[in-house]
Amino acid sequence: MIAIIDYGMGNLRSVQKAFEFLGFEAVITDDPKTIEAADKVVLPGVGAFCDAIKTIREKEIDKVIYKIVAQKKPFLGICLGMQMMFDKSYENGEYEGLGLIPGEIVRLPDSEKIPQIGWNSLDIKMRNPLFQGLGDEPYVYFVHSYHLKTNADVVSATCFYGKEIQVAAQKDNIFALQFHPEKSGDTGLKILENFGRL
Repeated sequence: MIAIIDYGMGNLRSVQKAFEFLGFEAVITDDPKTIEAADKVVLPGVGAFCDAIKTIREKEIDKVIYKIVAQKKPFLGICLGMQMMFDKSYENGEYEGLGLIPGEIVRLPDSEKIPQIGWNSLDIKMRNPLFQGLGDEPYVYFVHSYHLKTNADVVSATCFYGKEIQVAAQKDNIFALQFHPEKSGDTGLKILENFGRL
């Protein structure tokens, strides 16, 4: 069973429907016991970093996230969920993230239209089980104003938006995607299928 964490923000139903379409059981929940009992966990999200991380801590979902990561269960962050996995974000201030992967969340280059909305091609940088079978330069769907900046050897894909920006990372059992696989057509479904089969 795949648990999709509900903290009151994000496109939860579309993520659940994508997994169900692929034949995986997926539940939307904010119950720590259900989340911990799952085989795999997804942290989705759309919205402001400060509100999201505050809610996760108030609901004590952060504690169960640290448990699942320690148990080596596959853990996937999407968009805002991805951003919360890192050390800190500079969105409307400075906020501490979950610190699961080294890195910071910074604003997209001012030379470009913000937010980045629409399709862009991935430049895959390292072998990542989620990207198996995607082919060369797969296109995925983005909606974001902030992006990852890290020097750690965790970046699995970048895209070009005014400059090269980091949009996917992996550390052990933790997978982070800035784009929305649930909105990325067949490419996105393949990524979610690869996650479901881990």
